[in-house]
Amino acid sequence: MAISADRVVAVTSDKPQGHRPAKTNRIELRATEDDRDLLDPAAAALGTDRSSFLLAKGRLAAQRVLADREQFVLDADALQEWEWIISRPARSLPGLARLLERPSPFLTPAADQPQA
Repeated sequence: MAISADRVVAVTSDKPQGHRPAKTNRIELRATEDDRDLLDPAAAALGTDRSSFLLAKGRLAAQRVLADREQFVLDADALQEWEWIISRPARSLPGLARLLERPSPFLTPAADQPQA
């Protein structure tokens, strides 16, 4: 977990930062002529080729989709509240305990067990 004064970023990846293995896999993509005509000038505007452009933007989109599963960013106030929440002792919730003791309504009871 990396900590700075104004935010916390927790990343679950165990790969070293900046590590880029050789590109040994091929990804093929079909596109319309209109798509290609839009992508090529955008790539050129960033000084790159179509493949690098699509890979970079695809990686960014994938990271955004997966962000809530891999990392979370908190400002200083939210970090303080999070630390307070996770440091509290567990509460006893009798209603939850009773609920968890009941048989599941989604399972068919065995013939030798009484119905609830």
